[in-house]
Amino acid sequence: MGAQLRVYKRRIKSISATKKITKAMEMIAASRVVKAQRRVAASSPYASELTRAVGAVATGSTTQHPLTTEAANPTRAALLLITSDRGLAGGYSSNVIKAAEQLTERLTGEGKEVDAYIVGRKGVAYYGFRERKVTESWTGFTDNPTYADAKKIAGPLIDAVLKDTADGGVDELHIVFTEFVSMLTQTPVTDRLLPLSLTATSAADAAGSADEQKAKGEILPLFDFEPSAEDVLDALLPRYVESRIYNALLQAAASKHAATRRAMKSATDNAEELIKTLTRLANAARQADITQEISEIVGGASALADASAGSD
Repeated sequence: MGAQLRVYKRRIKSISATKKITKAMEMIAASRVVKAQRRVAASSPYASELTRAVGAVATGSTTQHPLTTEAANPTRAALLLITSDRGLAGGYSSNVIKAAEQLTERLTGEGKEVDAYIVGRKGVAYYGFRERKVTESWTGFTDNPTYADAKKIAGPLIDAVLKDTADGGVDELHIVFTEFVSMLTQTPVTDRLLPLSLTATSAADAAGSADEQKAKGEILPLFDFEPSAEDVLDALLPRYVESRIYNALLQAAASKHAATRRAMKSATDNAEELIKTLTRLANAARQADITQEISEIVGGASALADASAGSD
């Protein structure tokens, strides 16, 4: 029993050390997620208004721009997948990768070839382990992304959309990331960024449809573009893509920190329960040792008493 008691004590000591680590990681993640929430809240109005502005230009003119014009027969699509550089976040990366796999299957079923662009080491490792081609990848900044990171990602994607498919270009640009809903809820999201014709509906909804404006008796806005609608789109659309990617990176970072906090809290709680269980087992082993020792002492005393009585 003494050996068993030592085993319990060693395990309690080890789990207590692990609990301190997970508790510290939980507190760090909690502080980071608050900062990430503020950055998401700060970037969302800019991304929303820029989307409305681009939507207004796209719908208020007859300009045929490469980034707003639907391909007659789309055959190639780019998929930007945003994962994490680190683990210890529960099912965060696996959930968004699963959403990307479902989108890939749907696009492939439509007869489109998919070019993968990956953000985060988890996504890169997933594709690498399966020996699947990755057109371009970026790592090292998912916990604290900056606008420069979003601009670095947007450049190759915009170039791919502008190229002809025969030269390695794509007809569509899709993005898959995790949207931060609350501290307890983070939802994988798939969205099509380009061509803008389908995604501009969200901007129109925000501003109100033309039919709704007519019903209310409102005067529909007239736009005059200087120097031209095409030049305005050339200037706005890259900023639109950058802002949407930046907002997605911030949403993903906040979601990852929230998932890490939740996972570390669960690990800490499990460690506490395990320590309680091991403590009860250790106490039972200690009581068994004491009972055995008392029994041995009583038995020895009884044997000595019987020997003394026999000699008399």
